[in-house]
Amino acid sequence: MPYLRLRGDFGTGKTRSLLTIGSLCYKPFFASGASTVSPIFHTLDAFRGTLIFDEADFRFSDERSEIVKILNNGNVRGMPVLRTVMNRQREFNPQAFHVFGPKIVASRGRYEDRALESRFITEEMGVRPLRSDIPINLPSTFTEEARELRDKLLLYRFRRRHEVKLDPALVDLTLEPRINQIMLPLLSVVHDVAVQAEVRKAAKRAQESIIAERGLLMEAQVLEVLIEQMLSSNRRVVPVADVTIGMIRRYGTEYDVPISNRWIGSILRKKLNLQTYKSHGVYVVPMAEREKAEMLCQRYGVSVTMDTTSTEAKGDLGTSGTS
Repeated sequence: MPYLRLRGDFGTGKTRSLLTIGSLCYKPFFASGASTVSPIFHTLDAFRGTLIFDEADFRFSDERSEIVKILNNGNVRGMPVLRTVMNRQREFNPQAFHVFGPKIVASRGRYEDRALESRFITEEMGVRPLRSDIPINLPSTFTEEARELRDKLLLYRFRRRHEVKLDPALVDLTLEPRINQIMLPLLSVVHDVAVQAEVRKAAKRAQESIIAERGLLMEAQVLEVLIEQMLSSNRRVVPVADVTIGMIRRYGTEYDVPISNRWIGSILRKKLNLQTYKSHGVYVVPMAEREKAEMLCQRYGVSVTMDTTSTEAKGDLGTSGTS
């Protein structure tokens, strides 16, 4: 299930949009960034409704943050949050809290955890002028109009409950699995061809944005140097030290700290999950990893251009070094 995010600076209409959209959602409950984690997953478990989360810019938003873990688990069924709860006898018992359900959040910036970022359909706020028919303040009839629309939406769900199913035929094989995962539910409930086309365009834009962001990472630079050496070499292995030299020549001025063999080796193993091993005292990447490296090039948006100025040592191992 995809999440909807409204992202923009203050004064761009994020809170108004949350109030308007949230008032039409199924069992909405509103929270803000000042809320602690515990009442959020307790409320989600009790009501199984829609979380409307304003000011969702967290002090820590990496993969270790508790609220990030809840949001990462909350878009898939069967991934509860486990907590220990004290009962009336003051005994501690484990309890599973279900956090699955739709969520709409408003934030000013991005999250550090890229996995959480990939779960959002993001609407950038403040990029268009305010329409003249939108009032500055909500009218007094807003609450009643929202209730009427909620009733109509509830009737729609009753009538179409058993008709709406995920349609695997709508999967776009040119998109990454995560993009297909969040877009397929939308495509399955939309029957208008023009609207489906707009959803597909949004999916492609989201994928292009993700690939562009990956391309700015150091992993993409290391991968670019590695795959060029793999394609231009007849050796059975590529020494990690050769990749380090290529990185220094091409991107050394972009970093304030020296690029070392150990650093490059760590990126190859831990970030790119490529195998390295020690041979004759130096760490190398075997040519057997070439297929995996080429697949990673697609994921990181790396287009290989042969560097004819780089020189490689002859033989099986080339430049010596440690990782």
